[in-house]
Amino acid sequence: MRPIRPTRAVRQGRSARRRSAPLMSAAGLVAALALTVTACGPTEDGAAGTPSTPATGSAAATGGSGDDKIQIPDDLKDRLKEHGIDLDKWKNGDWKNWNKDDWLREAEDFVNPIIADLWNPDRMKDADKQPQKPVDNDISGDEGVTDPIPVRLPAKAAKAPYHSAAPESGRLLFDGPEGSMSCSATVVKDPAHPGKSNLVWTAGHCVHAGAKGGWYRNVAFVPSYNDQARPVSQETTREQIAPYGVWWAKSAYTSAQWISQGGPTGGEGAPYDFAVLNVTSEKGSGKSLEETVGSALPVEFNAPAVPKIASMEATGYPAAPPFDGERLYQCKDKPGRLAIKPAQPTMYRIGCSMTGGSSGGGWVAQGQDGKPALVSNTSIGPVTAGWLAGPRLGPEAKAIYEKAGSR
Repeated sequence: MRPIRPTRAVRQGRSARRRSAPLMSAAGLVAALALTVTACGPTEDGAAGTPSTPATGSAAATGGSGDDKIQIPDDLKDRLKEHGIDLDKWKNGDWKNWNKDDWLREAEDFVNPIIADLWNPDRMKDADKQPQKPVDNDISGDEGVTDPIPVRLPAKAAKAPYHSAAPESGRLLFDGPEGSMSCSATVVKDPAHPGKSNLVWTAGHCVHAGAKGGWYRNVAFVPSYNDQARPVSQETTREQIAPYGVWWAKSAYTSAQWISQGGPTGGEGAPYDFAVLNVTSEKGSGKSLEETVGSALPVEFNAPAVPKIASMEATGYPAAPPFDGERLYQCKDKPGRLAIKPAQPTMYRIGCSMTGGSSGGGWVAQGQDGKPALVSNTSIGPVTAGWLAGPRLGPEAKAIYEKAGSR
């Protein structure tokens, strides 16, 4: 199997020439719903071995309030200098250098200084996705805890304003080697800072390219993106697209398994395809993200067994046709199970027609306290967009969540 590959868009005025990347079957299982966008990530041939540590993170530093820049720790500055990276030059365009030797990939090397107004309406709208060649959905030869393929459910458009329907949801924007890209993400609670969370949950492949790549750049979260579901045009303002501001990741954490195994070929690392960001306001609102949007979801790390879950609801901004990434959609279904490898955790799976761009979007179910909680995120799905699968959150996910909240 192979993940859905993002494609590149070459803009000429408001039109674009687009190129599709080929798909390759491996184990006949799934194709990943990768980064939804106009760009194509690095080519992957396989996956590395399982790391010894369960989870790891990346530290970019703490950010201040007001118009303060994200502060970079001295030890990280030294490591950046070793890579020949000057932060002032970076913000003036050096971030576009994707030379393999300069692409930071280690857990502790995430750096994401704010570049004010970089994410203008045109760049936000240009983060789209094109269709790929279909792959076989047949998984009849699989063994273990894999349930039958779920019935394809058409995604339903969320009611506008999105802030009323799903205030925790938003769009994640970032840059990769071939252009601007997008995923989906969710505001989650921070036990270390009750009522004042700056934590955002998404997929690992939305922040890090995996085994043969590194951290993506200019990672920013837009809560309630295009809140009023307006038709997007050249006249659309930044305030209309981003009514609650643009929030830059000051630190990012994903699993060691994703960093060492993840990539576009096969389902390697998919059961560990999750990430947590600690964000700060681009304009320095003085309030936390949770205070700004008025809500945050708790995270459930010990969700009930699949037979005991009545339903799960996935939310996201699908960008591959027939969608365009500008509107919020949801799918609600009773989950089944999908086993990628016997040695890896079984994933949740639901029927859903959402496409690339929905990656990283939160899956919500009733928690042990009877209240809605985030229990997974969109990770993989077939190119034909009939179902989605997400990781079951366990100790590895809890470890990076706690580390992110401690910043």
